[in-house]
Amino acid sequence: MKILVIDDEPNIVRLVRDYLEEAGFRVLTASNAETGLHALRREMPDLLVLDLGLPDQDGWDLTRKIRSDPRVAGIPIIMLTARADETDRIIGLELGADDYITKPFNPREVIARVRAVLRRSSPSKAGSPARIQAADLVIDLHEHTLMIADQPVDLTPTEFELLSLFMQNPGHTYTREELLEKTLGYSYEGTGRTLDSHIHNLRQKIEPDPSDPIYIQTVHRIGYRFAKQHGKRA
Repeated sequence: MKILVIDDEPNIVRLVRDYLEEAGFRVLTASNAETGLHALRREMPDLLVLDLGLPDQDGWDLTRKIRSDPRVAGIPIIMLTARADETDRIIGLELGADDYITKPFNPREVIARVRAVLRRSSPSKAGSPARIQAADLVIDLHEHTLMIADQPVDLTPTEFELLSLFMQNPGHTYTREELLEKTLGYSYEGTGRTLDSHIHNLRQKIEPDPSDPIYIQTVHRIGYRFAKQHGKRA
């Protein structure tokens, strides 16, 4: 699989590239946003590792461009940054990043998170019905697509994983810990806010009125559930 790393720190790039290549990935690199965006559109990698502190453009702005471009909107993004503030992490996730790693980091953690995000972005071919419908929502687990009122809707891998889990188990209340374990595949600091950011983004895309959700319901002090009356298999 092909990974694009956009970072202007040569030592970080070298470290991440060496570990990713040792893990069997093909690695492409870019040192600024402009070159990186061209490489992203040309190479169509399986995943992007993106530093927020780029010399020519903020990584947040680049993420906005990527998520608004249908050609590359579905590529998973892991943000890499020296900013430790949780608010920065939440902003990145709300812009559509799938994960967020703070420097300094253990390179093996990067590998683990890359693999976890790639698992979430890989279509499932067996063990589940091909399609699940809930009112105007139709999710295809094999093709990894979502249609709302016959219109395609782009989801990040994490958003798709959450929605597919919810729609396969309507009415079941998941704790935040369960959702993190089942979708992210591991736990890390700041998990509650991280999950809430993904849920917020998902609601913005699927709910007729995100401020009054009818599909993904909050269960106070516990977690979330998908409204039972909406779920049916197709």
